[in-house]
Amino acid sequence: MATDYDEVRSDVKESQDRSLEALQSANAPDARSVVRDLDEADALDDAMTPGGEFVAEELIVQVVPQASDEFTCYSCFLVRHRSQLARDKDGHSYCIECEG
Repeated sequence: MATDYDEVRSDVKESQDRSLEALQSANAPDARSVVRDLDEADALDDAMTPGGEFVAEELIVQVVPQASDEFTCYSCFLVRHRSQLARDKDGHSYCIECEG
């Protein structure tokens, strides 16, 4: 008697059908409601801090200009001290870490 080894066994097939039915009958939210909930949460996050308090003031940041003994690495764009200069090629400076 020939046996088809590619055919799914009956007990496995029944188990798969029951699992699929359970997933389909579960009360899962639809995609639109999930997107709507995420959009509402993002809108609230814009004006709130992690503690849940609203902040309605501007931040004041003092910008310090680059000093004469500093350079901006052309690869990582960090301001570095001249002692970390690895090479200067075509007017672009590179730091030791980027050249390493």
